Amino acid sequence: MSVHESTRRRLSDRQADTVRRLTDATVAEVRETGYDGLTVRNVARRAGVAAATAYTYFTSKNHLLTEVFWRRLEALPRTDGDAAQALREIVLLIASEPELAAACTTAVLASDPDVRELRLRIGLNIHQRLVHALGREDGVVLDALEMAYSGALLQAGMGYMSYTEAADRLAEVARLTLR
Repeated sequence: MSVHESTRRRLSDRQADTVRRLTDATVAEVRETGYDGLTVRNVARRAGVAAATAYTYFTSKNHLLTEVFWRRLEALPRTDGDAAQALREIVLLIASEPELAAACTTAVLASDPDVRELRLRIGLNIHQRLVHALGREDGVVLDALEMAYSGALLQAGMGYMSYTEAADRLAEVARLTLR
């Protein structure tokens, strides 16, 4: 039996399948209802599991949405030698799904302990991607790129620009920073 890891615990194959069904159902549900209409109960119904089962794995809708983003980020291939492209790809990860992008942006900022844990994992993943793309650990440059990334997501999340525009502008800022 293979073992999978979730935010809250290690999972058997059957449990991992339940979590996958719940995260897939979260994406479908947020497409229809948006962030405000999303509930763990509706996600559970859509996934074909009891609400109590869903709450066994996820403490809140913010936890579900942050898990969706984290899983997509984990699946994204690493970019070699181009930090601007690496950042652009991270922002574009959910850009084609505006409801999901807005919901994930809100969710990742929640104070829920499980969301905080995932937020740390997301931040570490992005940091490691940038180190990989730069080919070195450069504290000041990494700080600038990470700050630019969070600022770009905030701008897009507030509706000042689309996520695609944010990705393009972030890539420009990264190229300028790396000159």
